[in-house]
Parts: sequence; structure tokens; C-alpha cells
Amino acid sequence: MKTKRQMGMTLIGFLLLLSAVIFVAYIGMKLVPIYMNHYNIVSAMKDLAAEPGSAQYSERRVRDLLSRKLSVNYVRSLRPDQIELIRSPQPSLKLEYEVREDLIGNIDVVVSFNRVEVLN
Repeated sequence: MKTKRQMGMTLIGFLLLLSAVIFVAYIGMKLVPIYMNHYNIVSAMKDLAAEPGSAQYSERRVRDLLSRKLSVNYVRSLRPDQIELIRSPQPSLKLEYEVREDLIGNIDVVVSFNRVEVLN
């Protein structure tokens, strides 16, 4: 008489795999919006940098134009005072900020970004 070997996954193995997949999906749901906002910020910076004569804009005008572009894209994680206009050696926009998001209980995720765009 031949005995059959069990093939497949047990219920405990399936539950462990399911919990790992759910945990990874939960972390993804927390991190994807942060990176989508950053993508919107970078595209607004590139649009502003590509405008002809943007290197001669005043700092107030640069902040105003950039904040308008960001408000159209519903970016709320960035304040206008986090945008720095560097005049020398070449006019550029410098952006340095971090986003803190609650993960589980008292565990937070901190994502920091640093971007520089040269103005035309």
C-alpha cells in the first residue's frame, strides 16, 4: 500500500503568507502617496525652471509661482518657506524637506527628500 505525501500549503503557512502580504501592502499604502506628492513637487520645480527668464525672478515670485503649481496638484506636505532660491554660482531652486507618517502605533516612517533644479 502506497502512502500519499501531502502537497500544498497548510492553513498556518497560508495565514503567515497572507499576513506578510497584507503588511507589505499596508506599508505600500502609506509610502506611495508620499512619493506621488514628491513627484508632483519635482514636476512643478522642473516646469518653473524651464520657464525662460526664471533665473531673474525675485524670490517672492518664485515662491508664489511654485506654490500655485503645487496647489493645483493638491500638494499639502510642503510649505513655501522650505523652498530656497540660490543665486550664485548659478541660479537654482533647492528643496529639502522630510515627511513623517504614522505607521503602526508609535512607529513612524520618516522620508527625507533633497532636490536641486537649475533655473534658465
